Amino acid sequence: MSGDRVIWGPAPGAADDARGGRVTVRDVLVDAERRLTTAGVPSPSVDSASILAHVLQVPRGRLFLQDPLTDEQRLQVEHLVMRRLTRVPLQYLIGSVGFRRLELSVGPGVFIPRPETELVVEAGVRELRERGQRVAVDLCSGSGAIALALATEVPGTCVYAVELSEQALEWTRRNVAAAASALAQVGSTVEVVPFDAAGVAEPDGPLHRLVGAVDLVLSNPPYVPDAMVPRDPEVRDHEPKLALFGGVDGMDLIRGISRTAMLLLRPGGLLVIEHADVQGVDAGPAGVPGLLAAQRVDAELALVIGATPGEPCWASIQDRIDLNSRPRFTMARRAGAAA
Repeated sequence: MSGDRVIWGPAPGAADDARGGRVTVRDVLVDAERRLTTAGVPSPSVDSASILAHVLQVPRGRLFLQDPLTDEQRLQVEHLVMRRLTRVPLQYLIGSVGFRRLELSVGPGVFIPRPETELVVEAGVRELRERGQRVAVDLCSGSGAIALALATEVPGTCVYAVELSEQALEWTRRNVAAAASALAQVGSTVEVVPFDAAGVAEPDGPLHRLVGAVDLVLSNPPYVPDAMVPRDPEVRDHEPKLALFGGVDGMDLIRGISRTAMLLLRPGGLLVIEHADVQGVDAGPAGVPGLLAAQRVDAELALVIGATPGEPCWASIQDRIDLNSRPRFTMARRAGAAA
């Protein structure tokens, strides 16, 4: 079961009774795994064990396979297995997901953080550790995963978590509140900002006061083209569309985020944007690196940030791969002399 050590209890005696033969943890676990496998659910072993552990309120590796379940526990497991068979995401069912050093609450209405995004955070952590002043902005914050990982891993960091969706904001606020003690211990703060990522730094936006004062902007924005249909039913049928789809080419909000980042960042400040594996360097102008390389300072932007119209917005543009060697995120520095 994904490397977790399962502790075996005493040898079974007359444990089975008339209740369908599924009385012990092992019985229920085997039955759930079989049904999930038959239905084509990915990682049925991990999912079934996670559901059992959630119901029993123990870590997965502490499941005693010969322990009996109460009737109520068996009903809870059955309810969750039935929902998983309809491809409700496991994380929604158990109400949490692991992300770097964090355990985050998630549920319907918020995008589930993926392991790939942990690499985006790692790039941001390394950047902030080299800074004396540490101000960061997480655009399209969702569950708050990026903002909280930055703030808890880099002491003395001030992070602004920007999110537009009211449903997602419930989870952002819940996770920030749950992390209050951990944040206080390292002297960091996370401020939740309910606003559109593309307008948050404009003159009427709540972060306009930070123009030219931010060290790092990170984002895992919606980047799926509108015409694409996600293959996984967990994503297609259950995760919020607002967090997935980014216009005809998937780049609508990324264009807005680039402008927001230009407004917020100090000269030399770092932008990190996650993207689809088909939106890397090989995509040319249709990819995120190509988009950033083509962007120039317009007259309006020049007035605000003190740049020259027509000069490049971004320098040191690099695209990075994920653990599967696929293009995953782009890093770029705001052009101009570093502050």
